[in-house]
Amino acid sequence: MLELRFVRENLDLVRKKSLLRGVDPQLIDLFSETDSRRLGTLAEVEALKNQRNTVSRTIAALKQSGKNDEAAPLILEMREVSDQIKELDTVLAEIEVQLQDVIMSIPNICDDSVPPGRTEQDNVEIKRWGDIPAFSFQPLPHWEIGEKLGILDFETASRLAGARFSLLKGFGSKLSRALVNFFLDLHTQRHGYTEVLPPFMVNSKTMTGTGQLPKFKEDLFKLEGWDLWLIPTAEVPVTNIHAESTLDEAELPLKYTAYTPCFRSEAGSYGKDTRGLIRQHQFEKVEMVKFTRPESSWDELESLLADAEAALQLLELPYRVINLCAGDLGFSSAKTYDIEVWLPGQNNYREISSCSNFLDFQARRAGIRYRPKGEKKSRLVHTLNGSGLAVGRTLLAVLENYQQADGTVRLPKVLEPYFETRF
Repeated sequence: MLELRFVRENLDLVRKKSLLRGVDPQLIDLFSETDSRRLGTLAEVEALKNQRNTVSRTIAALKQSGKNDEAAPLILEMREVSDQIKELDTVLAEIEVQLQDVIMSIPNICDDSVPPGRTEQDNVEIKRWGDIPAFSFQPLPHWEIGEKLGILDFETASRLAGARFSLLKGFGSKLSRALVNFFLDLHTQRHGYTEVLPPFMVNSKTMTGTGQLPKFKEDLFKLEGWDLWLIPTAEVPVTNIHAESTLDEAELPLKYTAYTPCFRSEAGSYGKDTRGLIRQHQFEKVEMVKFTRPESSWDELESLLADAEAALQLLELPYRVINLCAGDLGFSSAKTYDIEVWLPGQNNYREISSCSNFLDFQARRAGIRYRPKGEKKSRLVHTLNGSGLAVGRTLLAVLENYQQADGTVRLPKVLEPYFETRF
């Protein structure tokens, strides 16, 4: 979340940036009104407390000099003041809860390098890599390839769990496992990330730390009767590894990578991508998460993007990089690059990774700090994360880009070692 004082002292900037993101201006007005009520009530409480302290000293002096008759009315008066203070403290606590709710609903400030715009149509393409494959036949979408090869079974998955689920079999499930291992090996052995395997369920505090709660409650799956939520991305548990802690500057940047299943309700996506593996309630990702010094976080974003791109380049899958416009940014992000892979069966590019810099937005919510060398006062770290990559979407990209005229699918060379017989 944004710092309260920053919002108060930069209200016009916050309003301007929030409008770029499509935020209702009434939210910023509500912040201003609630903050003014808090400051006014706080001033009133402090004035009454000062009055009580001053009069209490007078009462003590009168009692010490034996003037109890003069002290008596002052004592009664201070009882009334104390009652007023108690009432105002209650009001103040309620206002502070309201203010906290408001400020936690204000999105991050987008960087000046983020293009203006409200929808994905306003996103800006900044680069392309790889050649679009040419086929001597009409390329098929992955769901047709998978069903013909018997490696994708959507009918059985629907019977088991309902819509937006899939069942991988044989080569399909082995390809998925190979991709997970390839991504983790790449990021740990070549890019210097530490692999972790976090819980796939987290509590409300953890969800709040990265910005999923309270705003995106409807997009999440919650366990009935438990304070546990299924994670929508490994970003949530991995970022919170260092919640409420202070790191040493020498440790930064800290880089983690994690494989997890992810669970999303896809609220509001009715009718979109109903076929195939694009938009599922359950999917898998390998995530990259960074904790950095503020001075280096923008360089680390470019490095994060390069790490995600490397996976696609080694797989020889053509893609493009998009700079998301303000209106298409995630709630916590100050800037996001999307990587979109080419899908010949759909004759289109589709998102396969998002790489974002959150600045200190998540760190403030989760209480993640570091202590600069030689300084006593700690500072908030900057957090970043990116998909490295989405497993299901990479799998479908392999099926569509490597399909052959006879209906088979060629294996990317970099994955061949993961299919060698070891037993």
